[in-house]
Amino acid sequence: MDTIKKLFAAKLLEVKAIKLQPNSPFTWASGWKSPFYCDNRKTLSYPKLRNFVKIELCHAIQEQFPEATAIAGVATGAIPQGAMVADELGLPFVYVRSKPKDHGLENLIEGELETGARVVVVEDLVSTGGSSLKAVDAIRHYGCEVVGMVAAYTYGFPVAEEAFAKAGVKLVTLTDYEHVVSAALATGYINESDVEVLHEWRKDPANWDR
Repeated sequence: MDTIKKLFAAKLLEVKAIKLQPNSPFTWASGWKSPFYCDNRKTLSYPKLRNFVKIELCHAIQEQFPEATAIAGVATGAIPQGAMVADELGLPFVYVRSKPKDHGLENLIEGELETGARVVVVEDLVSTGGSSLKAVDAIRHYGCEVVGMVAAYTYGFPVAEEAFAKAGVKLVTLTDYEHVVSAALATGYINESDVEVLHEWRKDPANWDR
């Protein structure tokens, strides 16, 4: 798996799905200031890379969660990856909204899940874990078992690791913060002083400012 993490980190940097700007931080939707931005949706635009993500997510599920009987994508970023993975594995697919529709059937989960289904949740990116675990709660409330989660990328924030442990959810990712920073340093995208800034940010992202 370590080889995959190194390879995918390099691929994300190659297509500029990840941007590192220690001296010119981004502002996330949460209001956090961040020197790091990841947009896995860019991988959908590159057929070979899109297929790579699909196949490796499938491998992760087959190796880590072979008991899975259904796949759930977290809206909206993981809907396409989740659907492709479910198709490749020949499993039912649903997706979980961030909140119920305000019209029609007011669904939170779109699609059909059998009661007692053993579900693997697919995410594109895990930051704090809040939206990911909200989807887990929705699936459990529906009467199904969440056997684990797979994602393309995680920042590995302590707050997320604690939340996943508390929720009893195993998370498997194709790459992570450490491998991306290592690949960026190896290619000269960032330098050693930038790494120090990035590490300081990840310790306490909610209160970091530059």
